[in-house]
Amino acid sequence: MGGRPEKHSLTLRGHRTSVSLEPEFWQAFRDIAASQQKAVNALAVEIDEARGTETGLASAIRVYVLKHYRR
Repeated sequence: MGGRPEKHSLTLRGHRTSVSLEPEFWQAFRDIAASQQKAVNALAVEIDEARGTETGLASAIRVYVLKHYRR
């Protein structure tokens, strides 16, 4: 637990970007996407579109995962 962040590439609206998250967040993010029957990239696009300009994508994904499991 508490592993170092891992960088993965995502495609958002045809644009490749890299996001660094801890392995536990990557697994939770994949699990949430699967439970919603969405591709990880599709869920990342939704999160990207909803985040503010001051918030990085990795932070937005972490908050999304946290809120999901708090519900």
